[in-house]
Amino acid sequence: MTVLHSAPRFLTPEGLLETLPAALGDQVVATKAEHGETVITVRREVIEDALRILRDGHEYQQLMEIAGVDYPARPERFEVVYMLLSVTKNHRLMVKVSAAENIPVPTVTTLWPVAGWLEREVFDMYGVIFSGNTDLRRILTDYGFEGHPFRKDFPLTGYVELRYSEEDKRVVYEPVKLAQDLRSFDFLSPWEGADYVLPGDENAETPPPPPPPPPAPEVKAKAEKAPVKKAASAKTPAGKKPAAPKAEAAPAKTATKKAPARKPAAPKPPKGDKA
Repeated sequence: MTVLHSAPRFLTPEGLLETLPAALGDQVVATKAEHGETVITVRREVIEDALRILRDGHEYQQLMEIAGVDYPARPERFEVVYMLLSVTKNHRLMVKVSAAENIPVPTVTTLWPVAGWLEREVFDMYGVIFSGNTDLRRILTDYGFEGHPFRKDFPLTGYVELRYSEEDKRVVYEPVKLAQDLRSFDFLSPWEGADYVLPGDENAETPPPPPPPPPAPEVKAKAEKAPVKKAASAKTPAGKKPAAPKAEAAPAKTATKKAPARKPAAPKPPKGDKA
């Protein structure tokens, strides 16, 4: 089999939890390996230095994605996740830092220029500020959008809605107006015996149950059986042959009277001839 590349198909995470933290030193806060992935949490202020060491010293050449996570109960509610890829080792590495609304994260556009757009997405969706990014503005939402949609405390309906106005001949923004309140659906069919009361059912009068149907009358099947004639077996004395059964008399023929034959009528003489 021809080997196209000397690198393995994938690199097992065995040994990475010892090698990489040793290379990063005191920059590491925590490490773990779960679901086949290696995750390293570093201090926020040294994220640029840590990623440079991983890129130049451990062959994690590409920055594939920057994502955000929101944990509202934490003092620093946000996590910024950097996903790195080593092309030579065919291995992925996740590096995390924590952040808050008023605490900026150093930019990594000095290492990967593509990080500019990725940091703009995290800023637009979560509101995380990246210090050093010279073009930190919204990239997914519209101009003048209020709030950050991926935060856990952001309402599902948002704050404003837009429509095209025929009077103004432009798109206008208006406060959200819902035709009905939000409801929670459990996808249970009321026809299949749902164990809850639907809105409005408390106003309906429950009709009394119908009386039970009368019992069906028992139908006795009468079997009509033809009478069976048992021939009496006559005991014949010893030495005598049993008498032959008498032949049944043929039914008498009824004489049918024949109607007398009619004589043919004499032909009438033609008119004008004298008898």
